[in-house]
Amino acid sequence: MKNFLIIAGSIIAGIAIVSCNKVRRNTGRAYMPDMVYSVAYETYAPTNRLEKSGASYNGRPVEGTIARGDFFPYTLKNDSTSYAQSAATKNPLTPGSIDMKEAERLYLVNCGICHGSKLDGNGPLWKDGSGPFTSAPRNFMTDPVVVNMPEGTMFQSVTYGKNMMGSYASQLSTRQRWMVIAYIKSKQAASAAAKTTVAAADSIKKAMPDSAMKKK
Repeated sequence: MKNFLIIAGSIIAGIAIVSCNKVRRNTGRAYMPDMVYSVAYETYAPTNRLEKSGASYNGRPVEGTIARGDFFPYTLKNDSTSYAQSAATKNPLTPGSIDMKEAERLYLVNCGICHGSKLDGNGPLWKDGSGPFTSAPRNFMTDPVVVNMPEGTMFQSVTYGKNMMGSYASQLSTRQRWMVIAYIKSKQAASAAAKTTVAAADSIKKAMPDSAMKKK
């Protein structure tokens, strides 16, 4: 009997050893597998798989979430009331704290393709009407809608999108968006100053008598 137990134990031990060395193909069962094996999603990927399963998930951050390092959180929502209120919002960045070269780079990378490197609304996607866009982008230098648009309203439009322009909140941080707005406004101010100078020179020229003009 004792020998039988020894032999039986040896056989069981041998089976256990062989079983341990066998390549395991089945991962077995996991408690709460969705937490153990998280599903990876690409940026902007659809989440309809979760929605079909009954889960309430749209891929967006929880309302009120502030991005890490974002010292200028924007609280206005994407509705008509907030759009009207945005006119009173001022740029939290002081002129001295803005690197205009970097602001220009951000504009060219994100906005220039539509609104043009000269802010004239003639970017590669429009290209005098020969580009793929069927509607001309706004001309920041001459279009009265955007020339007179408050910086806060412009920021609201860049944040949530307006008309054919989509949101740039995922491409540019709050600070970067304000930098781009400051760059556009600086170009508009420079253009307005140049026009004022030319207009003043023309008025002086018209006011001078013909004799004075001839002496010159």
